[in-house]
Amino acid sequence: MSIHFALVRSHLESAEFFRCRKNTFDSQSNLCNGSSAVSIAKANTLRKVPNSNTKKPNFTLTHLSKRPPVDIQFIDLKYSVPEGRRRGYKTILKGVNGKFKSGELTGIMGPSGAGKSTLMNILAGYKTSNLEGSVLINGKERSQRRFRKMSCYIMQDDCLSPHLSVMEAMTVSANLKIGKSVSHSDKKAIINEVLEILGLQDCLNTASVCLSGGQRKRLSIALELVNNPPVMFFDEPTSGLDSSSCFQCLCLLKSLARGGRTIICTIHQPSARLFEMFDNLYMLAEGQCIYRGPVTNLVPFLSSMGLNCPSYHNPADYVMEVACGEHGDYVQKLVVAVNAGRCNTALSKALEATGQKLIAKETMPMKPNGECLNLPNGSSKNPGLVPPTCTTSLLDSSENLTQDKHGFPTSGFHQFLVLFMRSVCIIFRDKTLTRLRLVAHFIIGVLIGAIFYGIGNNAAKVMSNAGCLFFTVMFMMFTAMMPTILTFPLEMSVFVREYLNYWYSLKAYYFAKTLADVPFQIILTTCYIVGVYFITDQPLDATRFFMFLLIAVLTALVSQSFGLLVGAAFNIESGVFLGPISTVPMVLFSGFFAKLEDIPFYFQWLPYLSYVKYSFEGTMVAIYGLNRSKLVCNRDYCHFKYPSAFLDEMSLKGDMLTYFIDIGVLSGLFVFLRIVAYFVLRIRLFQNR
Repeated sequence: MSIHFALVRSHLESAEFFRCRKNTFDSQSNLCNGSSAVSIAKANTLRKVPNSNTKKPNFTLTHLSKRPPVDIQFIDLKYSVPEGRRRGYKTILKGVNGKFKSGELTGIMGPSGAGKSTLMNILAGYKTSNLEGSVLINGKERSQRRFRKMSCYIMQDDCLSPHLSVMEAMTVSANLKIGKSVSHSDKKAIINEVLEILGLQDCLNTASVCLSGGQRKRLSIALELVNNPPVMFFDEPTSGLDSSSCFQCLCLLKSLARGGRTIICTIHQPSARLFEMFDNLYMLAEGQCIYRGPVTNLVPFLSSMGLNCPSYHNPADYVMEVACGEHGDYVQKLVVAVNAGRCNTALSKALEATGQKLIAKETMPMKPNGECLNLPNGSSKNPGLVPPTCTTSLLDSSENLTQDKHGFPTSGFHQFLVLFMRSVCIIFRDKTLTRLRLVAHFIIGVLIGAIFYGIGNNAAKVMSNAGCLFFTVMFMMFTAMMPTILTFPLEMSVFVREYLNYWYSLKAYYFAKTLADVPFQIILTTCYIVGVYFITDQPLDATRFFMFLLIAVLTALVSQSFGLLVGAAFNIESGVFLGPISTVPMVLFSGFFAKLEDIPFYFQWLPYLSYVKYSFEGTMVAIYGLNRSKLVCNRDYCHFKYPSAFLDEMSLKGDMLTYFIDIGVLSGLFVFLRIVAYFVLRIRLFQNR
């Protein structure tokens, strides 16, 4: 009996095994032939039971501005990069052609080094040098400035300000990207609408650094969606995400494309489930196009070229293997076939042979939580999921896509105010930049006061007091310079994303970023000087105190400007090394370690290039100059009982003219270094284009 039962059970398990294998084979066969497997997956999964009886409504982006659809066409694009001196140029793109239409999700694939990121950067307008060919917008020549206004580039790494919450980041984006014609209430409605659509309502007050990978990606999209750009570029949007987050991200991109936008993204090697969600594929290999057209046409095209994709194989993996040459040298044959237009005929021939009709695939857009989603492009007239046509409200806007209109949505002063407030907010929330500097000023002030307590009026300790004053100058210099060396390198990725997406001008960002820290630096310097000045018993004269304070503040501001210059010119590693090293000659020629008369004649011009020399000289004038009365001497003999004798020993003058010269030089250096840092940042920004 038990033997008979075991045989029956074995027979049933075998039948079930072959039935599952058959279903799996059929689904893989359909997938490999370009058909969607979403319906099969939905049929085999259990129905989701909602947690409540309240059904969530489908949201539409009705508050966004209406923008016309954009078709991008590129003709014979060639791009090369220099390989070094006397080595010529290396060609990255070799005359590629293509057209990306609105309302479609297009993926650019290819092996590493095939040129997909380069093509993306060229289409986005980030690469303009060493470029041949033309890029057309709706059939007309593209204007770079105009195109940057209506497109956005969402990079692979989510470049977000870590100290801002989701709502704060969205508010900054709306204030910068939406003009004054939109009221504050309408901007708030746009923000809430976009956040609701992207599923970020539950983390409004969460800092960006605390978001998950999928939430950070959606926030990056939300920041650019507030002004409803008709063209959106994505560089590896699924990088660093798990399979579920990848599917949600592509569902979102699909929904955005169904709203009439032109969505273009590079993708490395998607799964079969993700690959079938794309409408079009642009495949690159060795800088040339080996396939362009619908995803459903890929397998028939490869079959017509003698490359048969196995039914159990992911078409994305198979075409990547072909591009890498694993199935033979087919790259040039595919390039010739693509240029001959065989991509457009392969699918129709395959369907004619089977007697099927070509039916456009429609994928239901979904919200990040898996619900259906409708995203018309700023239109309330198209609530459905019908792909946009010439009769939709996408063409309600009379916006000229090719005319070069100068200016940003907001004025330069408004940009400065928004960025200034954001920078101040970041400074107060940055523990490293704010709290550590405050603690350092307090601890060093207490230490200096304890070591040099009450020596300011002691004639026997004039050299020690001079060392105390010189250390104060040094402390002001380094505490102001070192944090600002990191200012631009740490925020360069955020700045590049926002600037290239046309949020604001370089001038507005630079002045806001550099001026935001000036009040904070002045307050820290003042607190330190007030404590050290009176603890060390410097002369109780209001004029001398404010002269000394002014020198200290100008020294801190000049050092801060020098740090900004170093940070704008170099990366973090180079800046942190070159910043302190470059101050060594300035300190050496400051006049404290070596008198100006003792310096060799061929080096006597170098002290005039050191701003530390003017800081130290101005400090000595403020403390010991201006005919200060004799000091208190508690010994039998004090060589520097008269302050003028000490100034003569240091080869310094104690008149007011010298002090004004020092103030003028430091003020001029402050302005000069700020201007130079601006142009260095500008050069660095455009050198990679």
